[in-house]
Amino acid sequence: MIDDAKVTAMNAPLQKLAAMKPTRFSDAVLARATDAMPAAAEFPSVAPGSDYDTVRRVLAYISENWRAQPTIETIADAAGATPTDIHHLFRRWCGLTPKAFLQAITLDHAKNLLGASASVLDTALEVGLSGPGRLHDLFVTHEAMSPGEWKAGGGGLSLSYGFHPSPFGEALIVTTPRGLAGLGWVSDGLDGGKVVGGRAEALADMMRRWPHAQYHFDPQATAPYAARIFDPKAWSAETPLRVVLIGTDFEVRVWQTLLKIPVGRATTYGDVACHIGKPSASRAVGMAVGKNPISFVVPCHRVIGKSGALTGYHWGLTRKRAILGWEAGQTAAG
Repeated sequence: MIDDAKVTAMNAPLQKLAAMKPTRFSDAVLARATDAMPAAAEFPSVAPGSDYDTVRRVLAYISENWRAQPTIETIADAAGATPTDIHHLFRRWCGLTPKAFLQAITLDHAKNLLGASASVLDTALEVGLSGPGRLHDLFVTHEAMSPGEWKAGGGGLSLSYGFHPSPFGEALIVTTPRGLAGLGWVSDGLDGGKVVGGRAEALADMMRRWPHAQYHFDPQATAPYAARIFDPKAWSAETPLRVVLIGTDFEVRVWQTLLKIPVGRATTYGDVACHIGKPSASRAVGMAVGKNPISFVVPCHRVIGKSGALTGYHWGLTRKRAILGWEAGQTAAG
């Protein structure tokens, strides 16, 4: 069992990790998103003390105390749990032992992921991949909306949305009849990132991207996407997940490039810029990566700094570390 008093103490470093300046939504956008929220009974139950809730607190403690190289016993004590509790939690959540998970989110491991950064985007290398990394690449098929559709700000689009449990907290999924258009998360402020608040803020983040679209709460339509996206056993090349990219031509080119990065690999902003023929556009690439509306599926979390530093993430660095560690578990299992 997790000790509530120690969990409260572990929130302090999480608050420091939330230093990224959050997005300020216009009153109109936030009011529209708030009005679109149905009764609370229609939302999934995401209880405090869930696996991800505990994982992110452990990550925050490690981030705050990494110089001391805390042992699993120390981390467990800070979490108000036993080492056995922590061991079972991580094995259940990502398939790794706590030690293996912690190794998977170190700077040295990130540098190793970059070992073939430039070539990881080349088709020739991808052909030689196997296992979960290659499977995820084949799992997704995409199309881009026309520039005219994007310039219309979503005008004429009918978007369904729903909130669903995921390994990384409560996910917001947005779909069109043509496929998945958006994926984000609800943050209570402890994950950091640009979107801080609750479900209304998560939805407002999508609404500001496509302000003229019509939004319909339809969790029955979005649930099949949640079931497939977060279950590696459901990743299938025979029945690929359809993704719709809605952005500028430049943004779409960047997002298409991100889809080439397999699970268990990473690349840099500079290498993405070179791959699209804009070697001096690293900063613009970074902005496009930050605007990616389909997190996790379009894997912007696999783009890191040249030094191996994780740099920023729209949904918070704590969540980015968690996703990379979870993916390491999927790769190891494959």
